[in-house]
Amino acid sequence: MSRRRTVKDLFVQAKDVAEVMVDLAYAAVFFGDDRIAQAVIDLEQTMGQDINELREIAILAARSPEDAEAMSGVLAVAGAMEKIGDAAEDIARVVLKDLGVPSQLRDDLRHAEEIVARVRLREDNLMEGKTLEELGLPTETGMWVIAIRRDVDWVFAPGGEEVLKDGDVLFLKGPEEGVDLVRELAGAPRRDLAEPVPKTLTGLDRAVDLLVEMKNASEVAVGLAYSAILFHDKGLAAEVSSLEDSTDEMQHELERWVLRAVREGADPDELRGLLHLAFASERIADAAQEMTWLVERDEQPHPIIAEALAEADEIVSECTVSQGSPAGGHSLRELSLRTETGMDVLAIQRGGRWIYRPRGSTTLQPGDRVLAVGPEDGASVLEDLCATPDRKES
Repeated sequence: MSRRRTVKDLFVQAKDVAEVMVDLAYAAVFFGDDRIAQAVIDLEQTMGQDINELREIAILAARSPEDAEAMSGVLAVAGAMEKIGDAAEDIARVVLKDLGVPSQLRDDLRHAEEIVARVRLREDNLMEGKTLEELGLPTETGMWVIAIRRDVDWVFAPGGEEVLKDGDVLFLKGPEEGVDLVRELAGAPRRDLAEPVPKTLTGLDRAVDLLVEMKNASEVAVGLAYSAILFHDKGLAAEVSSLEDSTDEMQHELERWVLRAVREGADPDELRGLLHLAFASERIADAAQEMTWLVERDEQPHPIIAEALAEADEIVSECTVSQGSPAGGHSLRELSLRTETGMDVLAIQRGGRWIYRPRGSTTLQPGDRVLAVGPEDGASVLEDLCATPDRKES
């Protein structure tokens, strides 16, 4: 008889699936791939079933008004995750309905903070026969495998036990500098992409730039929302609210540039797709803000939430930069945190101020509180970088 899943099991599953759905949806847009888009639709149905089961178990588990009040926070966060999954489905339907995606968008996504890449295992690869866990790509390259195409079959959201085979085509997400590291392991030549050529920006170009910015902001908002809940930090909750306001403003600005693009003769179908993608990104930011209501109301989250966030594929972690640590005095670019640890720095608290989405030129200083998301083993590496030598040896 199979074991009945717990609220925590289902919560972890919902978080992981929601994140994978967003990644796969944008991969479908980038590559114009209907199969990946359909996988997002299928995952949305699975997620809906998981959320319904979570609600049923939570209701049965509440034996008193206090239990019900505590469990309501779990359900609120799970409901926000479901909305993120719904937004990912909307992104995927842009591909399935052939609404049109401007070529400028694919160019911009190629240079976004996190990009999607497609890499095929060649004859002289170093990956064949190894599991994803053995390869440790997130900590070695900063890249996550979100799907594998194997002949005519697909493996979506592969687990660490998945063994790679000759000819596998990997679909990955992560920092641009991590792509060539994976290509070397796969026996493929480096890309050596040319820098984009400066040009006069059209209304469509500006709308595309805003969409990519909305995508980045909404994804950071979700990471900061999890951080705000886990650390019960009102300052972070306020940053999430600020990001949500920013995505609203960017959406309105994008609509203005789309109208200008119409006058400039842009393809109406491509503009429809752009508006759909912008609306979906704004919904993700809305869902992130909904997650933080517990913190804003100064209510302690249910322990299940903290346990679930600690067991998810990507975990939220924090560390403080100590005096004399390897990280102190170095920029994020110099430390290559994303490719060396797999951790994506969401925000840095310096004094009473938050720096969210810090750039590569940001230099870490003693006393900085660093919030990051990534694999569990990457979190340990980051903690060592921020610790004093004495503490690391103890």
